[in-house]
Amino acid sequence: MVSIYNTLIDANSWGSDIPASIQTARDYYKYVDPRNFFAIFGPINQLLILLALIFFWKDSVSLRFYFGLSFLLYAIIVFLTFAYFIPRDQILFTWSIQDHTEQIRAASAQWIAMNWIRSALGLAGVLSSFKGLDIYYKLKH
Repeated sequence: MVSIYNTLIDANSWGSDIPASIQTARDYYKYVDPRNFFAIFGPINQLLILLALIFFWKDSVSLRFYFGLSFLLYAIIVFLTFAYFIPRDQILFTWSIQDHTEQIRAASAQWIAMNWIRSALGLAGVLSSFKGLDIYYKLKH
């Protein structure tokens, strides 16, 4: 849900009136970096899914499939965060606004479009985890 919020609220606000909106966002994020949330909790989430996959490995092939799928989807999200989003964040929040207005506009539009994909991957990961839990509870009860 954080990713969807970022797309609907934050990113639309950043790109609403470039260059003024980017400066406002930079001022807002002056003391806290929202990338830290994803950089910290993305890998923790990966570790927890990996542990679930290991702990329930022997219970069922379908259980391994859904937990493995969830692990893969979240691995893609972590990869996208570091390889795609953070470089665009650098453009949006560190490049000189006066010298790079068009690049900032492009990065903002790219960020929004790709974040819908990241959000869809996250939803699919959650649904895969839910399906795995459903299978587990049906096996044990």
